[in-house]
Amino acid sequence: MSKQYIYDEAGKPQFVVLPVAEYERLLSASDGEWETIPVEADEHDDETIPHDVAGIMIEQEVSLQAAWRIWRGLSQHDVAQQLGTTQSAISQLERIESKPQKRTRERLAKLYGCRPGQLIL
Repeated sequence: MSKQYIYDEAGKPQFVVLPVAEYERLLSASDGEWETIPVEADEHDDETIPHDVAGIMIEQEVSLQAAWRIWRGLSQHDVAQQLGTTQSAISQLERIESKPQKRTRERLAKLYGCRPGQLIL
């Protein structure tokens, strides 16, 4: 069976993406008897990204971190100075496949005027 895992920030598997045929097979095998799982809401349930930031991300084909920086009118050099690092380090951080550490996201969020959760997809 083909499947894809979706991981949380800590690398722990949280979800599985299944082929539709497998999903439908599981549905039919369950006879509609699903277990109710309690959900605990928290303050981050409605985490959103501004439309303009998402637009920059799509139009310029950049990472979410880069889109926030561009939206705030900052250069990589500006961000590097504010964070006490190099422009090269910011360039690496803004790679599309980059997964910034929690502390880095917190520092960027403070600089960009957003919440750390708004810096991850």
